[in-house]
Amino acid sequence: MRVYNVHERRFHASPEAVGRLIDGLSGPDERLWPRDQWPPMELDPALEPGARGGHGPVRYRVAEYFPGRRAAFEFEDNGLTEGWDGLHFFETAPRKDGTVLRHVIDVECSFRDWLTWWFTIRPMHNALVEDALDLAQAAVEGPVRKPARWGLWVRCLRWAVARQTSPAQA
Repeated sequence: MRVYNVHERRFHASPEAVGRLIDGLSGPDERLWPRDQWPPMELDPALEPGARGGHGPVRYRVAEYFPGRRAAFEFEDNGLTEGWDGLHFFETAPRKDGTVLRHVIDVECSFRDWLTWWFTIRPMHNALVEDALDLAQAAVEGPVRKPARWGLWVRCLRWAVARQTSPAQA
């Protein structure tokens, strides 16, 4: 089965300004990844081809990095992405009136993994990426007029995950 998921937002900003957000992924100048609300993206050693890392139980390695334009991450065959064959990436796309920042997941997986994606990973992923795009917008254009909001299902999933990972379970 194929998972193909795209999120994008158009900014009235230069490709260089938007591209700097990609360049800061997992670094000290992080302004794209919503690490205050989601597991942080961590890469060892840094954003460069071959670096390994992930966020929470999602594991990947940097497959490509073109500064200011594109950072692609190939999923590793362990953790939550065991059995996934593909990648996810952030990229910029220049337009006449600004720049598009896009996040794409393109993966082949089993039907069972696709069901897990559809009912649990997808809603959380979509919320995380929309939070990231809100951060990007705030960084290059100022305050976001209508920030993304988590739906009831995402809030329930986050509650369930927090209960599973809580060290103080009874």
